Amino acid sequence: MNSKIIVIASFFSILLYCSFHAPITAPLKLALLKYNGGGDWYANPTSLTNLGKFCNKELKTNFDISYATVEVGSAELFNYPFIHMTGHGNVVFSDLEAKNLRTYLLAGGFLHIDDNYGMDPFIRPSMKKVFPELDFIELPFSHPVYHQKFNFPNGLPKIHQHDGKPPQGFGLIWQGRLICFYSYECDLGDGWEDPEVHKDPEEKRIQALQMGANLVSFVFKE
Repeated sequence: MNSKIIVIASFFSILLYCSFHAPITAPLKLALLKYNGGGDWYANPTSLTNLGKFCNKELKTNFDISYATVEVGSAELFNYPFIHMTGHGNVVFSDLEAKNLRTYLLAGGFLHIDDNYGMDPFIRPSMKKVFPELDFIELPFSHPVYHQKFNFPNGLPKIHQHDGKPPQGFGLIWQGRLICFYSYECDLGDGWEDPEVHKDPEEKRIQALQMGANLVSFVFKE
């Protein structure tokens, strides 16, 4: 591991510990990943605001609920320990963007990819460009990500029907650490949105927010 990654990793460790265990004067922000290729990276505009509010209430985090938007190739990526990515369509990473995202994840960052329906054929080859040596693996229901403050013994909740397939949670694991969680056939982000947007039953919205809080809790405790 080179010195740049070691320095960034140390920064992330301090940032994550302080955000979860001690009051800080400048609240952290969740961040939305902006990418190229024509996919609607901007889908679900109210989701991260609502997730931040829910985490502040249930996990006692200190998020600024006005989330950030950050481009894949930007150095600003390293300001945010938790990055959310969503969309319905095409995803394209340049060589420099793939390298930047890889460095971010190896340094301690975390990426949550949420298939908003139709993203799957595009995100898999894009992430293969970032980590050619890794494959997405389906996480067992016993994985800690499903058992933080909220217990999901059967894995991801099913928020939207889409193709009617069971929801699946996939991960990229680097040296034993989950660096990317990919929710498929689930649509957590839609469940995080304001109630009037998708008119999901309140039970489904709560399940989506609880699973999102589990992801945040997992990342900030690692």
